[in-house]
Amino acid sequence: MHDGEKGPDAAVASADIQGDGQRTVFRISGMDCADCARGLEKKVGALASVSQVVVNFGAAKMTVLHEENAEEAIVRTVKQAGYDAVLEKDKKQLENKSFWQQNKKAWSTLISGSIFLVAWTLDLWAGIPETVITLLYAATIVIGGFRIAKSGIYGLKSRTLGIDFLMTIAVLGAAAIGEWAEGAAVVFLFSLGETLEAYTMDRTRQSLRSLMKLAPEEAAVIREGREVRLPVESIHVGEIVLVRPGEKIAMDGTVIEGVSTVNQAPITGESVPVEKNAGDDVFAGTINEQGALKIKVTRRFEENTLSKIVHLVEEAQAQKAPSQRFVDVFSQYYTPAVIVVAALIAVVPPLFLQEPFELWFYRALMMLVVACPCALVISTPVSIVSAIGNAAKHGILIKGGVHLERLGAISTIAFDKTGTLTVGRPEVTTVIPLEGRDEAEVMAIAASLEAMSEHPLAAAILRRAQQIGVRPMPINGFTSVTGRGVQATVDGNDYYLGNPRWFQNELHFALDSVQSRIEALQQKGQTLMLLGCGQQVIALIGLADQVREESASVVAKLQQLGIKQVAMLTGDNRGTAHAVAERLGLTAYKAELLPADKLSAIQAWQSTSKGVAMVGDGVNDAPALAAATVGIAMGGAGSDTAMETADITLMADDLSKLPYAIGLSRRTLRIIKQNIAFSLLVKVVFLLMILFGYSTLWMAVLADTGSSLIVIANGMRLLRSKDGG
Repeated sequence: MHDGEKGPDAAVASADIQGDGQRTVFRISGMDCADCARGLEKKVGALASVSQVVVNFGAAKMTVLHEENAEEAIVRTVKQAGYDAVLEKDKKQLENKSFWQQNKKAWSTLISGSIFLVAWTLDLWAGIPETVITLLYAATIVIGGFRIAKSGIYGLKSRTLGIDFLMTIAVLGAAAIGEWAEGAAVVFLFSLGETLEAYTMDRTRQSLRSLMKLAPEEAAVIREGREVRLPVESIHVGEIVLVRPGEKIAMDGTVIEGVSTVNQAPITGESVPVEKNAGDDVFAGTINEQGALKIKVTRRFEENTLSKIVHLVEEAQAQKAPSQRFVDVFSQYYTPAVIVVAALIAVVPPLFLQEPFELWFYRALMMLVVACPCALVISTPVSIVSAIGNAAKHGILIKGGVHLERLGAISTIAFDKTGTLTVGRPEVTTVIPLEGRDEAEVMAIAASLEAMSEHPLAAAILRRAQQIGVRPMPINGFTSVTGRGVQATVDGNDYYLGNPRWFQNELHFALDSVQSRIEALQQKGQTLMLLGCGQQVIALIGLADQVREESASVVAKLQQLGIKQVAMLTGDNRGTAHAVAERLGLTAYKAELLPADKLSAIQAWQSTSKGVAMVGDGVNDAPALAAATVGIAMGGAGSDTAMETADITLMADDLSKLPYAIGLSRRTLRIIKQNIAFSLLVKVVFLLMILFGYSTLWMAVLADTGSSLIVIANGMRLLRSKDGG
């Protein structure tokens, strides 16, 4: 993708690479290790026409800032390094290819393995000339090891001491001392290990690409009064798309006609279908279940919510978590140190202890092989890639490995109240008729007064009136007093509806007889409105923002997970805040806060806890979200602001995803630690076996390859995690 082109990748690339020149995004096939990605970065970055390179190992994607007309040279350089590259816009060329087509190393592994098996079988029989067997082992080394040696030499030229280079030294050394069978075994086992690693990483990436395939490639569009089926790339903003029952929705848009339920699980992770009416937003990749819908397209396919999720997840998988940065730094010093130690093992005993050179040279080769940091380097990124992909499938968008790791370590979670712990919409909770009136009568009058108002409290009163079956009556002389209430004449009588202060201070109603009821309702956290006629209060109407059904269970689960403090920060009054906090079992709350006060509260908690997560709507709570150790936005589906500003976004307006995210984060940390510990343990055990003469070269390769596959398989378990813990 080049500068000037629209789409999510343009924004992604500009975030990675800044500067003058042409920016192009390539897809890479055949890349199976983080070490390979670093080598490719250096190789492409060495071109005179290239100024910056970023390789995203998790997504197998490379962003390059370069001079005009340098694409062919870049693609050629990538092929020299042993991979294939295509422009981002042509990525389907790679995605439509099979594993065997994308990974050339698989064929060299198959051929060299077959020759090795023949040579090994013949070696067991008597009477076969040794020259023939040696030639077969040599053929195994050449066919299977050519790509390894080529990659190792290119890495060395790019000043990267990779595992390919170490393996090349080991194989050449084995051949030099006449251990052809050992050298062939090293080539085959190492090549087989790389092929299996490529296959498992391809599966990991495919799990993310499957998200993109949720949206259909064509859609029915109404053009000039006729229905035509068009590729989604050809559909423009403002056009009308027809979606029949059972079909997938192809484009982001707004329903303009029809009623149906839509399964939004692919985007938000919601298990229950959502009812959609005219005016409601829908997302590409979701499934229309019942009625036919006409949808007005609001985003191009390249810019829809599903595309943004996929590309943000790909970028998140490329960001290095703290544990990965530690491993990368460790391996930079570890690999050269291994080469120095291996050289000393090969030289010191023969020179100074009169030991056999061939024996210690062989042991040095084994050390080069077993000490390769492949398993150690792959242990963290494969876990991060798998966990972030799993989270995306469950409607949780995590912006990088650093946020995934931090989430698992937090000890305090602070929630915004309105729209987060509560629904964000006031409802009538209490109606107390006075002066011999009944609820139907007073609600009919209240609805009549509020029928012309657009205030949220007015909407709540109208909903309650509709629920009990009463309708607004005609009114005269309507007046709205901002911040106080409304007044009008209904059926010849003057009525007032508003807050108690207005009634007492300006309308001069005597409230002594109802003062105790007013205070009782306010202490419960309800917003109180009085309905009056003449100089008499004829009804008390209490309204409150309803607590979400799942809020209490979420708070309980967080406390079970060991979160020491589950708190609430709100701009609402203390009575309301106290009522909500008590109902949910929160450990702390702060009320009547401005945005700056929420920021101060987060900063104060950070100084006394391991980490603080702030959960809000992604806009009004922006300062607190930014200051928190982890900022979590609610209801990000379709919201560019939430997806771009928060560290973690819960795509559905559903708090129950939060405990899952924390459990997944903690499981990821456990698996990363397991992988690192296992990788180092294997190294130590086999180094001791080498020193005491209990290992062979092919066993060393098997140990290295086996440990790599085990840590990859362990990390990939996070893809299948269903409960997060």
